[in-house]
Amino acid sequence: MDRGKIILLFHTLRFLRYKQVYYRIFYFFRNKFFKRSYNVDLLTKTPSIVWRGGIDNPPSHLQNNSFEFLNLTKNFEETIDWNFSDYGKLWTYNLNYFDFLNQKRIDKKFALGLIEDYITKDSFLKEGHEPYTISLRGINWIKFLAKSEIADTNVNRKLYQHYLRLKDNLEYHLLGNHLLENGYSMLFGAYYFKNEEFYKIASGILKEEMEEQILEDGAHFELSPMYHQIMLYRLLDCINLLKDNSWKKDVLYSFLIKKAKKMLGWLATITYSNGDIPMVNDCAHDIAPTSRALFNYAEYLDISFNKTPLKESGYRKFIGKDYELFVDVGNIGPDYQPGHAHSDTFSFELYLKEQPYIVEVGTSTYEKNENRQKERQTSSHNTVMLNNMEQTQVWGGFRVGKRSKACVMEDKKEHVLACHDGYKSIGARHLRKFVSSDEKITIQDQVLMKRNHKLNQTAFFHFHPSIEELIIFENKVILPQGKIMLEFSKSILGIKEVKYEYALGFNKTTKAKRIEVDFQEDLTTHIHIVDKN
Repeated sequence: MDRGKIILLFHTLRFLRYKQVYYRIFYFFRNKFFKRSYNVDLLTKTPSIVWRGGIDNPPSHLQNNSFEFLNLTKNFEETIDWNFSDYGKLWTYNLNYFDFLNQKRIDKKFALGLIEDYITKDSFLKEGHEPYTISLRGINWIKFLAKSEIADTNVNRKLYQHYLRLKDNLEYHLLGNHLLENGYSMLFGAYYFKNEEFYKIASGILKEEMEEQILEDGAHFELSPMYHQIMLYRLLDCINLLKDNSWKKDVLYSFLIKKAKKMLGWLATITYSNGDIPMVNDCAHDIAPTSRALFNYAEYLDISFNKTPLKESGYRKFIGKDYELFVDVGNIGPDYQPGHAHSDTFSFELYLKEQPYIVEVGTSTYEKNENRQKERQTSSHNTVMLNNMEQTQVWGGFRVGKRSKACVMEDKKEHVLACHDGYKSIGARHLRKFVSSDEKITIQDQVLMKRNHKLNQTAFFHFHPSIEELIIFENKVILPQGKIMLEFSKSILGIKEVKYEYALGFNKTTKAKRIEVDFQEDLTTHIHIVDKN
């Protein structure tokens, strides 16, 4: 292994918590040399629970043995291969989640048959025995069985065995949203089986992890609006479960309500007026429930909330006469689990009259390939790159080495000024200031150097695929369709139009345009909103 790789690994591993390292080693040796059997019987009859309301999952089961996940369709002709891996690990995970049990218009008898088929192949499962898939599948099975009023001894036995496996393999080696999903699911398992041990585990995880993972401004600490929606969806499901089933009466219910209010408030603030979310940090289209669906779910559960000011998440949002500007001036997070982080410090998105114009590239894959790396790197975000270096070392699909640290220096209603040290290895710091007024946005970039030598400095601006034409004239870029004009400092070295792949969803991209602005020292960008209609 070369020196560079060793240094990269050092900066990746040094942020891990002791608990993560301990459990990774512990699980490896225990599962390799002391394999456990979960083939046990239920000692008591499973009482019924009530499940009403909730959000219907989008259709993923098409017909017969045909499924569509992540924009890829597979028809299993005779029998379903629950380990099918030709489309990648995430597709296999989705097949094993059983989200389709809770989509609209699925035949109850057929759905139960899918569960029974799964049970017959249980001993051959691979991804299906992983704690994350058990967590999501467990919730889906319980919701389906409860609302369908199905009491099947064989199904309940296998479901109980899956929860025993989950109990022994909680994802302390990963932490983050994975452990929170484990906690949500253990709560469902506890209520379904009236199991005190499951409840104690669930309550402990949820109280501890939600205190840490839900920031003071209401954001989920992995700073991905899509994962925030998913975590909130699961939280609302838990509240729904506790509301309609009075097995336990303690402080957990009120604790969950309190966290839901904060998460709803943050989501209401960052959601654009057309219902879109900013596509930062591994957000992908058509994965999570929409903000509107979540707000409606909260209303159904009688949870009231108010928009909350953005602070701890590192995001800011400015509202002009006809535009919405979303800005990232925070750190990647959390340090010990940055798997969904991108090298995107000081990136931004711009919507005009509820339409996207300057956008994030988005996410089209979780596979460890060139596309995954490209979508996470600095040049795929609306920020500044120096000497073709990454602000933050993203690598290996979900790993991060050295990472930039941002500091907010001024934080006002009309502007924000921040600095980051992602280029300190070459003696440089990047300052960026966003100034908002009704009909103009000004972005001021300044590169501070310890040593007096020139750098290659490039600012990137990615446009939505609907922007089919750019007019570049001297130091200006005009978007005829959007009636927006970008005006740069006259001292710029040049403007280049380049095509890039915009992510429409997983495994689905389309060509779009971006500009690369080369400059020296400082750059001032005026974004004029010239549409008067």
